[in-house]
Amino acid sequence: MSGGDERHGEAAPSTTSGAQSTAAEVAVVTVAYRSNAVLPGFLGSIAGASAHPVATVVVDNRPDDESQAAALAAEHGAAYVALPANPGYGGAINAGVATLGPAVRWVLISNPDVVLDPGLIDALVAAAESDPTIGAVGPAVRNPDGTVYPSARRVPSLRTGIGHALFVNLWHDNPWTRRYRQDSAEAVTERDAGWLSGACLLVRRDVFAQLGGFDEGYFMYFEDVDLGYRIGRAGYRNRYVPAVGVTHIGAHTASRESAEMIRAHHASARRFIARKYTGWHLWPVRAVLSVGLAARSALLRRRAG
Repeated sequence: MSGGDERHGEAAPSTTSGAQSTAAEVAVVTVAYRSNAVLPGFLGSIAGASAHPVATVVVDNRPDDESQAAALAAEHGAAYVALPANPGYGGAINAGVATLGPAVRWVLISNPDVVLDPGLIDALVAAAESDPTIGAVGPAVRNPDGTVYPSARRVPSLRTGIGHALFVNLWHDNPWTRRYRQDSAEAVTERDAGWLSGACLLVRRDVFAQLGGFDEGYFMYFEDVDLGYRIGRAGYRNRYVPAVGVTHIGAHTASRESAEMIRAHHASARRFIARKYTGWHLWPVRAVLSVGLAARSALLRRRAG
């Protein structure tokens, strides 16, 4: 996703309802932005992911004439929400969740470029219902080659955040990155995490509402880190359940707009660290981190050329 349009004062979103069951307790909300190639596979995998009725909402950020999201949503019985501007991933998810009926208790937030395993939704709901302190559940996120992406991580601290940000591209296996990503055996171990990837994430709707949804100040990247952090601060757990998973086809949008995505990633990282560490005595650390991230962003953008 790209762009930086403000939502204030814009026209109301256009919504088309699909043939959804009003009794559904689970809803899937996804964001379509130039997603014609991947959306069919995602929507097609939803039916096999649950033995129960599931409501589906496709939010289309600033659709152009080539967008097929409305037709694909109708084909799969999903509601379609067209936003006249592009508020980013978190803003679009919030808009989709706002359209859900009162019966929905669970929301599966997902990128459109994943394919859900059979039974995935039911397994995640069962895991969440096993303990009322669980606020969010995330599955294993597999790459197309079958390797498991580190999608359940620690909330970045100043030490791990700075070390990972400054050294990951120069020293991939540095200790800060290993600690932050929780690689290796932890990728296939059920456990609590600091945050779970927004590529595919089941959240309790009441917890999501209590927290005000995603922070729309993050246009892209770190909105899931921030949500996981706030879930933990509110006394709930982020639970990683790798017994079930999704296959992540890839960042189809970011690959086309890498320089802009690099800029957005670093801006979001600075925002998260600044909002987490607000003490006046930490301003020198925040300033050094901001300068370091800005320099790293500029370097990576030049390489992306």
